[in-house]
Order: sequence, then structure tokens, then C-alpha cells
Amino acid sequence: MAGWKIEGDYMETCNCTFLCPCITSNLAAVPTEGDCKAVITMKIDKGEKDGVKLDGLSFMVVLHSPGAMIDGNLKVGLIVDEKADDAQTAAIAAIATGEAGGPMAHLAPLVSEVAGIEKRPIDFSANGLSYSSSAKGLIDQEIAGVASMADETKAVSIDNTGHPVNTRLNLAKAVRSMFNAFGITWKDDTGTRNGHFAPFSWSGGQQAA
Repeated sequence: MAGWKIEGDYMETCNCTFLCPCITSNLAAVPTEGDCKAVITMKIDKGEKDGVKLDGLSFMVVLHSPGAMIDGNLKVGLIVDEKADDAQTAAIAAIATGEAGGPMAHLAPLVSEVAGIEKRPIDFSANGLSYSSSAKGLIDQEIAGVASMADETKAVSIDNTGHPVNTRLNLAKAVRSMFNAFGITWKDDTGTRNGHFAPFSWSGGQQAA
């Protein structure tokens, strides 16, 4: 397996009431709504796999868990930036599903259904503690980071997590959260739902010497 690496920024929202219990329970807690619906958006600033450059592309992992995540039976779908060509789409799919190793490979044993791949224009923006992302017609989400009393320019964070994106996650609340993809639907703009954001650096496969 050839080596690969991608790095950039991520954000997500889910249907759990803030603070989502999945992270703090090592995936063992039942989500606040009984099931979990989440969308993880990854914006790749720099990356490549098998010589295929992935700079500037984004992708979203859409996820549904019918109960506690640790119990498995997860359904996932993948949305890839429509700017990606066939080789780039295949590379992102291998990374996002864990087929190419790396962090998502640890989540793969919990997945019982891969619902497919959609191509859409993906927008990702960050301004201080505010992040938003959308995939035309399928996803629209925005979060506001929970500012720390110690330094209001930084968010409160939780460290040493088992989350595949980063072991350190910034805490946020969802300003809006709309999913309508792969049979997974959700809509909320109450400001009471969970969100996270963080930088990420993923790698996998056999790295060159």
C-alpha cells in the first residue's frame, strides 16, 4: 500500500444536544436523541495519494448510528467536491472509507452500510471561531465555537479523544444543521445542538523512507 497524507481543517455538526456524549464516553453512550446523525466536512489544504494531488478539495462523511456508536451498524455516505476528477475521487473515497488505512480504518469495523458517493459543489469557510460548510442541495451547516473565558479568541476544547479526525477537538454549537443525503435527514437551527472543529493531519499506507 502506497503512502498518502492529507492535511487541512475540519468541522462537523450532529443531532445531539450540546455536549454530545459520544466523544466523552468513548462512543459507548446512547446519543441524546437515541440515534446519531452527523456530517463531518474535511477541507484539504495540502495532500496527495499515489501521486494524485488533492490540494484544495473537500469531502463530507455523512453518518447515521441507530444507537451507541460502539455497537456498530453505522451507515455512511460520502460527498466529494465536484471539482475532483475520477482519480481524485477514487483517492478520497479510499481515504474516507478507511480502505487506504489511516484514521478512518479504525471506524470501518463499525460500519455496516456504505450508502455511496455523491458529487456536489462543496463550500467551506472559517472566520475566527465560526465555521460553515455546504454541499448544494444536500448539506448546510454552520457552527459557533464556544469561546474560552481564559482567551475568548480560542474555543474551549477537549483533549485525548478517540475521534478519527483529531485527538483534540474544539467545542461548538450548531447555528444551523441541515442534512438530506443517503436517506439521512435532519434540520435544526435552535443553537442547542453539538458541533466541533479542528485542524487535521492524516496519513496512511507505507510511507516512503
